[in-house]
Amino acid sequence: MNSRRKFIQNSLLATAGLSIPTFVSADSLRELSKKIAPSDQLNFGLIGAKGMGWSNMNAHLKMPNVNCIGIADIDSNVLDQRSEDVNKLRGKKPKVYKDYREMLEDKDIDAIIVGTPDHWHCLNMIDGLSAGKHVYVEKPIANTIEECNLMVKAQKRYGKMVQCGQWQRSGSQYAQAIDYVKSGKLGQIRLVKTWAYQGWMKPVPVVPNSPVPQGVDYDMWLGPAPKRPFNANRFHFNFRWFWDYAGGLMTDWGVHEIDIALYAMGVTAPKSVMASGGKFAYPDDASETPDTLQTVYEYDGFNMLWEHATGIDGGNYGTTEGIAFIGNNATLVVNRGGWRVIPETEAKDGKRVNKLEEVQLIKPEGNPLELHAQGFVNAITSNDASKLTCGIETGSIAAINAQMGNIAYKTGKKVYWDAAKGQFTDKEANALMKANYQNGWKLPTV
Repeated sequence: MNSRRKFIQNSLLATAGLSIPTFVSADSLRELSKKIAPSDQLNFGLIGAKGMGWSNMNAHLKMPNVNCIGIADIDSNVLDQRSEDVNKLRGKKPKVYKDYREMLEDKDIDAIIVGTPDHWHCLNMIDGLSAGKHVYVEKPIANTIEECNLMVKAQKRYGKMVQCGQWQRSGSQYAQAIDYVKSGKLGQIRLVKTWAYQGWMKPVPVVPNSPVPQGVDYDMWLGPAPKRPFNANRFHFNFRWFWDYAGGLMTDWGVHEIDIALYAMGVTAPKSVMASGGKFAYPDDASETPDTLQTVYEYDGFNMLWEHATGIDGGNYGTTEGIAFIGNNATLVVNRGGWRVIPETEAKDGKRVNKLEEVQLIKPEGNPLELHAQGFVNAITSNDASKLTCGIETGSIAAINAQMGNIAYKTGKKVYWDAAKGQFTDKEANALMKANYQNGWKLPTV
């Protein structure tokens, strides 16, 4: 069945003269999808449809053999909007749910996309796996190290495909940059810089608590997070800047950049981490997570530096975000705009000459988010986990390293990691690895 689905997908695209990802009109997609037998289609459900959840679903709907037949969200306004969005794309509205667990009971759903706030990811993903669904889970995969480890364990138990939303892994520039780093041409790499400077981010103004908006199931939104009165600052999008639900820019942007850095360097866990920062730019705004942070990770043979700043764009090498591999012969810089190599120079015959040939900026090709979606679908249709661009273990490595940075920041200490035990050598740091579910919600058992 899986090989047939793959054959149908490829043959239809070839007949239409299409390759995915590419631009396909809604009308063309509807016509293509009609030619695919129901048994050869993949039915998706979406949990959390406001932001990246919908972006991910939309990317998957560029493939004619993918349908969206269910959407779960705690906000009726979002459900109405996204239901109509699917209708415009495919001519049929999906079923809608306020409680995602009801959607998981639908046996016709093959896979789900998890686009909820970070504190929900673990429950959503494991519930989806236990219901027999494949899962695309948004990054960071979880809000604690304990949850990350549990999610890896769950995937092994249930054996379903899990793709993590670290879509930079599907970007051509990152694949090319990683190959270059691994070639050894840069020489000994002693430092890797990772950063995100976000000039568009302005202060989050302090606002009073207010009534829950009409159509919102706020208790369901909170889920396992601490009970608090509704405050607009903690809701859609801005939840990222509050510890109850997420980890600030360290986990929001950090997992993207740290993922590429660690993969290229062939490492998974640091020996030690220390961090310093705070609310230096906007000390009186409503957010909790630091707007300025520097984190130093020590690995065997090199250090990695993560830094972020809000309200300014003056990042390293003239870029707002990126990764720099600093070697004895040259520095390779890669970000969403492309990659380049800046050679070191040396004196030779009375002149300064490059140690390595310069590589001018090479821009990316294709749409990496759509390529990422394609990788997930390919893995499902071929029943081959090697087709995943970013599996759950990869997602856990990036998320755990980012969480380590936040733990070092919260403790104010240089913390040391015991790889054999999978924990820190510091009791305070170990306590911060744990999930603390509330309101009657329980951490899943696997």
